[in-house]
Amino acid sequence: MLRNVAVAVCDGVSVFELGVVCEVFGVDRSDTGLPPYDFAVCAAEPGPLRTGGAFGITPSYGLDRLARADLVAVPHWRSLDEPPPAALLDALRAVVARGGRVMSVCSGAFVLAAAGLLDGRRATTHWRYAAALAERYPLVEVDQNVLYVDAGPVLTSAGTAAGIDLCLHLVREEHGPAVANAVARRMVVPPHRDGGQAQYVEAPVPSPRRDDLGDVLAWALDHLADALTVEALAAHALMSPRTFARRFRAATGTTPYAWLLHQRTLLAQRLLEAGLGVEEVARRSGFGSAATLREQFARSRGTSPRAYQRTFAGR
Repeated sequence: MLRNVAVAVCDGVSVFELGVVCEVFGVDRSDTGLPPYDFAVCAAEPGPLRTGGAFGITPSYGLDRLARADLVAVPHWRSLDEPPPAALLDALRAVVARGGRVMSVCSGAFVLAAAGLLDGRRATTHWRYAAALAERYPLVEVDQNVLYVDAGPVLTSAGTAAGIDLCLHLVREEHGPAVANAVARRMVVPPHRDGGQAQYVEAPVPSPRRDDLGDVLAWALDHLADALTVEALAAHALMSPRTFARRFRAATGTTPYAWLLHQRTLLAQRLLEAGLGVEEVARRSGFGSAATLREQFARSRGTSPRAYQRTFAGR
């Protein structure tokens, strides 16, 4: 049973990510029948500790407090190029070795990876850092499309607010959906969010790396609503379809079809954010029908166009 929770903080800790863990596990709501936790904020290195919000904090405990925690949370790590403190890594390994659980928020996954706790496990982090995590720790199965990953004793969450999703998941797992829903209502957040972080990724138009296909890419972006084919793109580039496909992959790292699909999805996202109806969005973005748009959105963004629109329209 999850009763004792600790969060390990280092210099430069993110205020929001620390606050997320404190809000879910550190606030006593037993007056309304919700389970309380024995909660502690623990300094993982000598103070004084500063936060990313330009003010200091003075934790009441040190790393020895982690020895009796059922769950240890690790928020944002200050630098991907700086090794975490060895004492913190040893303490995290000890938590898992004795049957406890550890979780990370955002780039805190790099701390868990440095401790070797993500080796052979599926994990996630903020989409901006996913490629770096996969490159530096090749034994980790990095999934940048999800909000969080529950891999038994080791749990990871994506950027910032995804820490809320993971914390509520733990509450739901330990105490049931009614308790998790009650905590979410107190925090005025959804108890569960549909989709993954793919819907939050900003993906700019890739620039050609070798061949100058800038003109044809710009032309294609202006004609996404049309029935574009490789033949049409090749003709505009004054190449044969076979030569065009080969040069396109060399320049962009993908196929013309995959690139078109991606750009149409990005356009659909912008149109949904502008409040257009799904049928109109499907027509303007070149998907043709709402059914095709829904299928692609579910596959690439992990959610539906309507759900995406409810989240982002008017932002």
